[in-house]
Amino acid sequence: MEFTNRDLNKTIWVKQTDQENNRVWYKVDATGKTLGRLAVDISKKLMGKDKSYYSDFWDAGSFVIVENIEHIAVTGNKLQDKVYYSYSGYKGNLKSITLGELMKKNPSKAIWYAVRGMLPKNKLRDARMKRLKIIKGTTTKYDNFKPVNLYK
Repeated sequence: MEFTNRDLNKTIWVKQTDQENNRVWYKVDATGKTLGRLAVDISKKLMGKDKSYYSDFWDAGSFVIVENIEHIAVTGNKLQDKVYYSYSGYKGNLKSITLGELMKKNPSKAIWYAVRGMLPKNKLRDARMKRLKIIKGTTTKYDNFKPVNLYK
C-alpha cells in the first residue's frame, strides 16, 4: 500500500479475506534464545503488529514455527523460582510445577505459557495461539509454506 498526503486522515480498511491471504509464515530456531525475549517477538508476529494495517480488533497476524525448544535459555534462578499453577476447581487440588521440571517434562508448554501471557486477553487470543507451531527438534513439515527466518 502506498500513502499520499490525502490519505493521512483516512482509516485503512483491509478486508478480512485479504488479511487471511497475506499471512506470512515465520520460522524461529530457539537454540540459545532467552525465553521471555523470544516470546515477545513471537507474540508481536502472532498479533500482526508489524503490519501497516494492524488494529487491535483485527486478527491480522502471521504463523510462527518455533524449533529446538529444548535448547532455550532462561536467566537467573527462574528454573527453580518460577512456578506454574493449575487448579481444577476441586478442594485441595492446586497443582504446581517449577519451570525446571516443566522444561524437562514438556518444554513446549513453557513457551506456550510465555507467549499466551503476552497476548491480549480477548476473543482473538485462542485464534492467534492456533497459529503458533511449537516443535521439539527440527522438522520439514511446514516447508511447503516457505517460512521466513524471524532472526536473520
